[in-house]
Amino acid sequence: MDPYIEHHLRLHKQRAFAELPPEVVELGSGVGANLRYLPAGATLIAVEPNRHMHARLRSAAARAGVRLDLRERLAESTGLPDHSVDTVISSLVLCTVHDPDAVLAEVRRILRPGGAFRFVEHVAAPDGTPTRLAQRLVRRPWAWTFEGCSCERDLEGALRAAAFASVEVERYRVRTAFLPFNTQIAGVAVTPRASS
Repeated sequence: MDPYIEHHLRLHKQRAFAELPPEVVELGSGVGANLRYLPAGATLIAVEPNRHMHARLRSAAARAGVRLDLRERLAESTGLPDHSVDTVISSLVLCTVHDPDAVLAEVRRILRPGGAFRFVEHVAAPDGTPTRLAQRLVRRPWAWTFEGCSCERDLEGALRAAAFASVEVERYRVRTAFLPFNTQIAGVAVTPRASS
């Protein structure tokens, strides 16, 4: 579904993933949909627990000229050292993890002071809307079909509660036949800078 999703999310990804540094950690890299946003010659530390994605991710990274450091780990426990990276990215991942709050705590742990978490995620629609009703009605088959994805999470609330120094969020809707997927957020959360 990469071409379909990319068509609907490209502009938001271009903004959220603009000017990425030469080394990036990505949570849930899948088969490499976001390699196109990395600078030439970049290093991607890919945290991807699904080994069935690994061969295609390796091939895509080689084609893109990206050095791949592939880690078969969960986003809740990356195994990276404290305060060791400048940038973490994710797209359509926080909806699938077991514990989004634990993932955000892990992101904070591995980011250096002033580091950025850049995200594009789909979220629960506002209560009382037709989209929210659709999300509730299809939640189980949706999760079975899309690798455990929950379309009912308040990820913006989780980001704002995760003790980042700042959280910039753009809320938007995509127009797709997949109504539960249509409410989205994109943005950047920055860790506190070191005190002098």
